[in-house]
Amino acid sequence: MATSPRITRQKISTTVSPETLARLEKLITDGEARTLAEAIDLSIQRLLVYENRERLARDTAAYFDNMTPEEEEEENRLAAALSGSVKGIDFDREH
Repeated sequence: MATSPRITRQKISTTVSPETLARLEKLITDGEARTLAEAIDLSIQRLLVYENRERLARDTAAYFDNMTPEEEEEENRLAAALSGSVKGIDFDREH
C-alpha cells in the first residue's frame, strides 16, 4: 500500500498493546506496508471493509426476513430465472 506524499497526514501519539504492535510490524515485515503509519492505515481499511461486509450481511438478512409472501414469491421467480439463464456456462473456463 503506497501512501501518496501529497496526502496531508495527521500526527498522533498513542500507545498500543504489544500484540497490536507485533501485528503492525508483521505487516511491514511481510511487505504489506512500508511504515508503521501505512500499517495502521491498512489495518483500518481492512476493518472498514469487514464492517461494511457485516452491515451488508445484516441488511440482506433483514430484507429477506421482512419479505411479504408475495415478495418472496417474486424473489423466487427471479432466482429461478437467473439460475436457468446461466445453465451451461462454465464459469471456470470463462475469462
